[in-house]
Amino acid sequence: MQSPAAAAGSVLNRGLNVRHIRFMALGSAIGTGLFYGSSSAIQKAGPAVLLAYIIGGAAVFMVMRALGEMAVRHPVSGSFGQYASRYLGPLAGFVTGWTYVFEMAIVAIADVTAFSIYMGFWFPQVERWIWILAIIFFLAALNLFSVKVFGELEFWFSLIKVTAIIAMIAGGAAIIVFGFQAGGSTVEPGLGNLVEHGGFFPFGFEGLLASFAVVMFAFGGIETLGITAGEADNPKKVIPQAVNTVPVRVLLFYVLTLGVLMSLFPWDAVGSNGSPFVQIFSGLGIPAAPHILNAVVITAALSAINSDIFGAGRILFGLSRQGHAPAAFGRISRHGVPWMTVVMMASILLVGVVLNAVIPEDVFVIIASIATFATVWVWVMILASHVAMKRDIARGNLPPSEFPSPWWPAASLLTIAFMVLVIAVLGAFEDTRTALYVGGAWLVFLVLAYRLWVKGDGRRRADLVDETSPLPVLTSARSSE
Repeated sequence: MQSPAAAAGSVLNRGLNVRHIRFMALGSAIGTGLFYGSSSAIQKAGPAVLLAYIIGGAAVFMVMRALGEMAVRHPVSGSFGQYASRYLGPLAGFVTGWTYVFEMAIVAIADVTAFSIYMGFWFPQVERWIWILAIIFFLAALNLFSVKVFGELEFWFSLIKVTAIIAMIAGGAAIIVFGFQAGGSTVEPGLGNLVEHGGFFPFGFEGLLASFAVVMFAFGGIETLGITAGEADNPKKVIPQAVNTVPVRVLLFYVLTLGVLMSLFPWDAVGSNGSPFVQIFSGLGIPAAPHILNAVVITAALSAINSDIFGAGRILFGLSRQGHAPAAFGRISRHGVPWMTVVMMASILLVGVVLNAVIPEDVFVIIASIATFATVWVWVMILASHVAMKRDIARGNLPPSEFPSPWWPAASLLTIAFMVLVIAVLGAFEDTRTALYVGGAWLVFLVLAYRLWVKGDGRRRADLVDETSPLPVLTSARSSE
């Protein structure tokens, strides 16, 4: 174990500029949850899934504004894991940090699984686990380079995804407005597809609720933006800019995109064998479109896996500085990268190789629901840390935040209530109930690990150091305990 003081000398390079973080903000909303998981959400709710994405997106925006306020006030490595330690106590920080690592590990396994399924569109004769093994080593090697390499990679990945989504929306809208009939296609594109196949609410309110289990998985990982504060050139400028794009991203990438897709193709004909985007354009009979879209969704999967490795690694680095993780995770390479965390994530992803070799048909649904539990739990802890910070500011008459969360405190409390509802939804439906059991067992394990592993060190709150300014850290009654 490593004490906070001992680790303080290891500082990550600040190599992410405005362009990197802005496109990471855009790209974080376009991943496996949209390109692959959206088919499951559509099957659960029908066209009403559009409402689920709007409601879920509004809740995620409030989470990001809360995280953004804390990240601008305390731009540190480890982000919300350290915020939980400071404002909720060391146990909360330990549980939050490790649950995020767990979330990223599970999400990454889902992402590599989706990647192997996409590759199967072109190479059906190749076993899926072979693709997973290859991509793990490739992306792990890239993450061992400078953070600027990561930023550049994410910039180009995100640029491809954003361009493809905009082009697809424009092309789909043109098909809807002007009509299109390719050879052999029996599909009639039009807005009527949103209401003519069982109505807009084919499964009622229950279907809408059930879809939240998959919808919230789609937004998972967006909190990685908060982690970039520790390596951003100017976090007080770039973090607010990135966070404020969340509503536009939700409306553009999810609501508008899926609205166009379900207008092009009957929602009840969308299956779960591969990306619904590829399937829909294949059904329309457009020869080149499925191959182009498959290349795009592969890019999206690569970007998602890359971000998963980055996010989990930086949180582990922050945990090591607090004495909540082994000292090895705080070691910095000559490129300014916590290399041991990359090695650990690559090792965890090897589990995906085994799962895809043993249960290739069921693995995605299982791990996606578990990832939803971990994601929502982390968001609840972010919101709870933010509430505690706001109370500390009020009690201590401290300077106000430079990037305050809007509609305080009503919006924050309503968002916490919504997140609790999502966790309840996981337990209410049989196909996602496993996530509640696994998630509950994980939290119990972490509490026991904290008591046995770091109880002695955990009595001392980790100090939050503003790494971009010589100004002293804001003090509070909680931080002095």
